Amino acid sequence: MRPTHALWGILGLATLAGCVDGEVADIDFTVETHVDDWRDEVIYQLMVDRFANGSASNDFRLDPNPASLGRFKGGDWQGIVDHLDYIEELGVTTLWISPIVRNVDADAGFDGYHGYWAQHLERLNPHFGDLATLRRMVDECHARGIKVVLDIVTNHLGQVFFYDVNMNGRPDEFLSGGFPTNPGDPMAPPRSPVTRITEYDPDYDPRGVQAVTSLGEAGPAPIRFFDMPEIFRVPPEPAIFQRPEAYNRRGKVIDWSSREQVVLGDFPGGLKDLNTTHPQVRDELVRVYSDWAIKLDLDGFRIDTLKHVEHEFWQDFTRRVRERLAAVGKTRFLMFGEAFDGDDVLVGSYTFAGELDSVFYFPQKFQVFDGVFARGGPTAAIERLFDARPANYGSDPQPGGIGVAPTEALVNFIDNHDVPRFLWQQPDPRALRAALTFLLTENGIPCIYYGTEQEFAGGNDPANREPLWWSDYRTDGETFRWIARLTRLRARYAPLRRGDMVFRWTTEHVGDESDAGVVAFERSYGDERALVVINAQGEHASRTASDGSTMPVGLSGSVVDVLTGDRFEVASGTLDVEVEPYGARILVPEAQYVAE
Repeated sequence: MRPTHALWGILGLATLAGCVDGEVADIDFTVETHVDDWRDEVIYQLMVDRFANGSASNDFRLDPNPASLGRFKGGDWQGIVDHLDYIEELGVTTLWISPIVRNVDADAGFDGYHGYWAQHLERLNPHFGDLATLRRMVDECHARGIKVVLDIVTNHLGQVFFYDVNMNGRPDEFLSGGFPTNPGDPMAPPRSPVTRITEYDPDYDPRGVQAVTSLGEAGPAPIRFFDMPEIFRVPPEPAIFQRPEAYNRRGKVIDWSSREQVVLGDFPGGLKDLNTTHPQVRDELVRVYSDWAIKLDLDGFRIDTLKHVEHEFWQDFTRRVRERLAAVGKTRFLMFGEAFDGDDVLVGSYTFAGELDSVFYFPQKFQVFDGVFARGGPTAAIERLFDARPANYGSDPQPGGIGVAPTEALVNFIDNHDVPRFLWQQPDPRALRAALTFLLTENGIPCIYYGTEQEFAGGNDPANREPLWWSDYRTDGETFRWIARLTRLRARYAPLRRGDMVFRWTTEHVGDESDAGVVAFERSYGDERALVVINAQGEHASRTASDGSTMPVGLSGSVVDVLTGDRFEVASGTLDVEVEPYGARILVPEAQYVAE
């Protein structure tokens, strides 16, 4: 732990006071490292506005209509403090909270409740509380052994400016073209093409968005910042973000197969893409986000829109953030990112030397949790994906990082705020519980999206962002109790958190075959062993045997299913066990078994 005065040389008293509206005097800026091994953690992703409303003092611009999920609903940081018992009972050890900085409050009939429309990177979002409340929330979590990961965005800001394509000084949507082109140019076409233009969100142009007059193009379109203080739609801060060169200014992505557009284009919806190659832009992003990590004693960053930023930025950003935090005693700071893509090679590319500690394992989400557990595909697909991991993901810990290789620390998830909930596409909660068993026993760091424990079933955004208070925070539901039980078992048996993972049985069978839907894997850590067998289909009981073959295992002697207490004998290095539809067995050597 470092005392308060150790931080002034790193941050500067004037900088801190200027960033938080004079609230610094109420905060003890001590920081320390709170995590031992990130593989031991269970992450719980919550959207602050949708988790719990703990204070009426920041309830403004709320929409009480339950159907209007694109508007503010009132959750805040005090609400998290008030429900830490709920989080603890679930067995969560790390909270991932949505972005905290001030946003553009509203745009095109929707609200910035989610936090991804940043306007001022050094001010807090007043909808969620003040700095004292936020730091108290982090401290309360740490007092309970719960770590806190903050969601940050380095790719873009909110819609803080428009492209003045017609140069009339106001944002317009209009039809352009159809007029005669330069009559003095014999090579010019007789008329310009008719095009619909929105100055809020024009289409991508590799030259940069162009101004247009009645005579044709007129060079790069100027950008104009909005002045709408009532919704924080004003020039962004820090000051570098008020300069045109801080942005790529090429318009929105229209071809997602183009890496140029994905990296340099605006995110559709008017989110303005930052020029992350600009040295001052990089400097400010490093400074403001590492400042927040220190001021709040955070334990990690979840980084948004990873694939929309060049690799060189991540190599620079992660190194400098780690160095700055290590200088004040904060180590093993987790940085994992969202590359929203099913391309395993692309997603894994952000985990090689000098970049991130981990990424959201989107290929697994699509191929395994959707393809196998939700849609009934063959479990052999799981093993094939794992076989590709050593080639596609970094096998060495990042310098100054968490001390664990990315291949061992991928963040596994079933659903999140950007995809439909599992139960929206597969309504059988037994299938969800089977998927949760795999999530909480496989290699890597499990992440549970808030509301999964309550069997929420919303579709695409914003339907998948339901207020958790709709559930009354019940803790007696079958899925809540299943998660809580699995997290207890993870804590009790080290191989369910760390160590090697070897598949013992997967299958191409998806019908009436005896082993249809079976996936079995063995995990080992030191002298401890665990064997997990899951039936990923719901039509019939299945076995770890088929066509005269029986599952080989590394265990020997008597083993016990920690879920039921049933005992089995390993015969000649093989084990034939039956698993109920969407059921599971977690087997350990009898000598290691501890009855619940």
